[in-house]
Amino acid sequence: MIKKPLLVSLAAAAILTGNLDAASMFDRMTQMETEMKSLQAELESVKAAKAEAATTEAEEADADDDEDEGEDAEEADDDEDEDDEEDLEETLDYFDSKISELNKATTGNHLKFGVDLRTSVDNLQYTMADGSKQKNDAALSNRLWLNMNWAATDNLSFTGQLAYNKFYGARSGYGQTYPGMETFDWITNENPYDDVVRVRSAYFFYRDSDAMIPWTFSIGRRPSTNGHIINLRDDDTAASPMGHNINVEFDGASAKFTVWEEMGTYFKFCAGRGGTNAAPRFFSVNPQSGTVVPGGAPYASNDTDVPDIDLAGLIFVPYNDGQYFVGTQYYYANNLIDANIVPVDQTQPQKGVQFAGMQNVGGMHALTANFMINGIGNDWSSYLDDTTFFASWAMSITDPKDNGTDANGRPVSTMLGSTEAVKGYSYWVGLQVPSLFTDEGKWGVEYNHGSKYWRSITYAEDTLAGSKIAARGDAYEAYLTEPIVGNILTFQLRYTYIDYKFSGSNGFFGGATGTPYEISKIQKDSNPFIAGNAAYTVDTAQDIRGYIRYRF
Repeated sequence: MIKKPLLVSLAAAAILTGNLDAASMFDRMTQMETEMKSLQAELESVKAAKAEAATTEAEEADADDDEDEGEDAEEADDDEDEDDEEDLEETLDYFDSKISELNKATTGNHLKFGVDLRTSVDNLQYTMADGSKQKNDAALSNRLWLNMNWAATDNLSFTGQLAYNKFYGARSGYGQTYPGMETFDWITNENPYDDVVRVRSAYFFYRDSDAMIPWTFSIGRRPSTNGHIINLRDDDTAASPMGHNINVEFDGASAKFTVWEEMGTYFKFCAGRGGTNAAPRFFSVNPQSGTVVPGGAPYASNDTDVPDIDLAGLIFVPYNDGQYFVGTQYYYANNLIDANIVPVDQTQPQKGVQFAGMQNVGGMHALTANFMINGIGNDWSSYLDDTTFFASWAMSITDPKDNGTDANGRPVSTMLGSTEAVKGYSYWVGLQVPSLFTDEGKWGVEYNHGSKYWRSITYAEDTLAGSKIAARGDAYEAYLTEPIVGNILTFQLRYTYIDYKFSGSNGFFGGATGTPYEISKIQKDSNPFIAGNAAYTVDTAQDIRGYIRYRF
């Protein structure tokens, strides 16, 4: 017999109070609805048993008097079934009332909301190519993520995230200077900037796990930062892209096909748009002259701007059993950009140069392959069981666009300083182990190296000194992450050191900002323009970060 006090104490009390790690409105409501379904099924079972008993009683209506005792027992059973039914109905009413209360408390909103608030302080130290120093002893920032999730059905769900990333004391609209790359769409939520809350991701997700080849599909503003491997030091769940050569926000779609579930083998196709070519609705202003530029038909293709920047790629994971992971990734990005730097006066070079907007310089191929071990050995020790090791290799290949030549016969644009396709390489290794201070703490060390023409699209990497993965040179990193209150309140101390061998690591894709000059020789270059940039070119960079982070 089901007892209501037992049900309430074990189910309702557990669901309504819950543990700190999972106790959200959405979780509680979902658990209560699941419990209600179970109770409803049990109620139907009791009713079915009662109906069967009634049929049996009718069939035995002609039984002789010496079975009176048995009939009394059946009546007692009927009374017990009625008690069971009443208890179940009362419990269902109880759960229904509690769900109504939760609905009122959330104005009927079924979205699951989560909060991720991080306060950081970064100590930034730079040595420039001319030997001068630049620094910021304490760059304070707050980063807030508001997470939203809702599963409408077992197959269809929605995920969204609003973001606010701001330096202490910074305000929207203050200190903006053209071209304002801090608000570029690829990094709009990743760099500490102003007090505006923006959409970091918003997409629906459909899965069909019962198909012959299980598949998923998603479209919207996809989660494409903090991807595979880079997520380890960021203490986040990995997004699907491999962080070795892509780490930017973008709008697009993806489809995944699991071809061998036992081996964890799958293909994932991804495509997105990182820049839209469209005329303004009304008009725009030339930043150099201040003159009005007609916009033409609203949002028609704009002949004076760069074409749409699109990216398409394929992720292929041949093996993933949870402990051993092997993954590969390829993508092609077209219509990549760089600053269009032109002389103020072609006939008088001494007047210098000026910025004339952005220009299309070509496309780029990118390849990545990585290997990861989550737990070294097979129960060799608890320490090695919680140790993670990874190694990754990547390559970039430029595909320059021919933009013609200027009046002096020089190419109007290049990719990374060359009119020919050039290849760049990078390798990256890391180790993460238990901290020994606490059961959940961890520390890690990482090293990566990039060649002269290495180019990644990792502008959104969460390192204020610039993307360490993009470095044309060597980058070293060590970090310690410790829980303070479970996994709700955590602390991290991280040290990143980047030793650049060639300039342009954090530039764009053309010759103006992406050409690799050997840093040790910049100041002595025969070209006065290049030599003059020594004071603005970073030789070494150091970022010491400490943060405290609340997630619930």
